Amino acid sequence: MNAARKKAAEQMENTDLVIEVLDARLPEASCNPMVEELRLFRQRPCLKILNKVDLADPDATAAWSAYYDAQEGVTAYPMTTKKPADVARIPALCQSLAPHRGVPTKPLRIMIMGIPNVGKSTLMNALLKKKVAKVGDEPAVTKIQQKLYLGKNIILVDTPGMLWPKIALASDGLMLAASHAVGSNALIEDEVAVYLAEVLLERYPALLTARYGFKTEGLDGIGVVEAVAARRGYRQKGGDLDFEKAAHTFLQDYRTGALGRISLETPATRAAQLELHATMMAEKAAKAAALAADKAANAARGKRGG
Repeated sequence: MNAARKKAAEQMENTDLVIEVLDARLPEASCNPMVEELRLFRQRPCLKILNKVDLADPDATAAWSAYYDAQEGVTAYPMTTKKPADVARIPALCQSLAPHRGVPTKPLRIMIMGIPNVGKSTLMNALLKKKVAKVGDEPAVTKIQQKLYLGKNIILVDTPGMLWPKIALASDGLMLAASHAVGSNALIEDEVAVYLAEVLLERYPALLTARYGFKTEGLDGIGVVEAVAARRGYRQKGGDLDFEKAAHTFLQDYRTGALGRISLETPATRAAQLELHATMMAEKAAKAAALAADKAANAARGKRGG
């Protein structure tokens, strides 16, 4: 990740526009703050593609589009690579963000960036109408930068998916894991499934009932996964519910859209999470300062006593 960041920083200097591919179901959780830092340092405009929009809640997507469009130099574009017409609009949108480029003497230079498994490689292949990037349902498939030409006047640079060293919000890590942006070896599926179930209980209980046929009243996240196991007949040899298998099925149903169109965050829930995080950090800092003051006071008393 450090090597990828260094190369991206070097390339950004010779870039006119950034295409950042986000997961429409969790746009801010899937937005790498290092990408923002690099492009803002160079003052590059950004086309934020809200990819997999066919899996996201339309109302939440509309709210995110308005949120990003209100930012200077940013245009949001909800789309899915499954629709060629959606892909075909991208060059014109890019040209509108960098109207001074895009001629033979000054080709439009575009960096495509994003975290692992948001669909960057699929987008590259769709844009160029041929397989130029390896695609897979596993994070971090793209390993190196590659430069490609879209017609005569547009140059695309694909970059490896970059996660950042420390995810500040625990909920971001869980959202990323639920959406498969984090490899299966870096998460405990049971915990992620319980988190996802709690989100759905709060915002989309009807989708749980529609998919699995059980009522959600009185259930918590663990209860939802257990109910999935019971409805699917997932049991271990001794007869106990197979929680692990049910958790995996539940996550797959979310990832493939079998549960319905679900967004894990909205601008409003994001703001609430950031406010809560700021409060927690302030309390932690205050406790640390009080502890340090007590320690200093005790040390001073010890010296006087000596």
